Amino acid sequence: MRIFLTCSLLALLCRNAHGVGSLPQTRVGVIGCGRIGRAHLSALSKSPFVQVEVVADQVEAAAVGACQDFGVSRFTTDAQDVIADADVDAVWICSPSQFHSDQIRHSAAAGKHIFCEKPLALDLHETVDVVRLCEQRNVKLMTAFQRRFDANFQRLKMAVETGEAGRPVQLRLCSRDPSPPPRTYVDGGGGIFKDMAIHDLDMSCFILNEEPRRILARGSNMVQPEVADLSGSEAFDTANILVEFESGVVASIEVCRKAAYGYDQRAELLGTEGMLQSENVFPTTVRKHTGSWVGQADMPHDFFMNRYASAYEQETFAFARAITEDSQAPCDGWAGVRALRMALAADRSAAEQRWIDMDEIEFNL
Repeated sequence: MRIFLTCSLLALLCRNAHGVGSLPQTRVGVIGCGRIGRAHLSALSKSPFVQVEVVADQVEAAAVGACQDFGVSRFTTDAQDVIADADVDAVWICSPSQFHSDQIRHSAAAGKHIFCEKPLALDLHETVDVVRLCEQRNVKLMTAFQRRFDANFQRLKMAVETGEAGRPVQLRLCSRDPSPPPRTYVDGGGGIFKDMAIHDLDMSCFILNEEPRRILARGSNMVQPEVADLSGSEAFDTANILVEFESGVVASIEVCRKAAYGYDQRAELLGTEGMLQSENVFPTTVRKHTGSWVGQADMPHDFFMNRYASAYEQETFAFARAITEDSQAPCDGWAGVRALRMALAADRSAAEQRWIDMDEIEFNL
């Protein structure tokens, strides 16, 4: 017998303040109320297509705080309560990575649609298995690659689709964090290609709308010496990746765990008839002109949740709409499979110091 604890009357009033009128709504349960869970709860609270019914977190205080902050009336400390809840149509999985695949399996068995933070699972074969299971159960599975929903990257993709700059020749993606994560995050996280560059690998395919042919990668330890003793690519804090696509276009990806000036997220697309660039996003558009400075008055955003706040919202709206309209998930489970295969290829390339053909990263079809 499951028991949900009820939050304060204030939470109920807050939930009503987010009322969405008479539009068809999907009832959502959220598993995980940590940093990323709260980001998704914020986005969900703004969606006209959903109503968050219940949240779960192993830490009761985190679940209670989420209820109070986002107007949710019920919480539990057991994720299975959310999955089994008859009032939940879809589950948002924002828990630690090691729980994702089991929670996907249980949600699919319960007939719930699933939104899952990356990774879907900790290894390739398990990832493929859970994607297939969702297909067999006829439930929608969305991989959370929020950058696909950023207006700047979507603009670059549109330029490729319309031929605005001619035929693509080169793509360059730059992704640098303001400061390194703690050693405890890096240790056991799978390495820089899986836990950081996987977003850029996915983005290269998204913008070019092509499949990768082979990958060359190099990694080094340049800014975080405290992780240099970790194994494999977990010791890397800096990496460069070349992705060659079927058309011959090569994407160049640069990632680093530290950029003193803020969160650096830039892209450049060169075509046969021109070039498009996506620059960093700043808190304001104000420029400062003084005797010692001419340029942006503010530093770039210093946190990915600030930089991609709108993308998180659009990602949420898109999947909620897909559920409501019974259409295909805009970033399905196979997108997660492809990005993981690319990350594994990059990892092997860095270890073996050679190009890795994508065919070498096998899984059973």
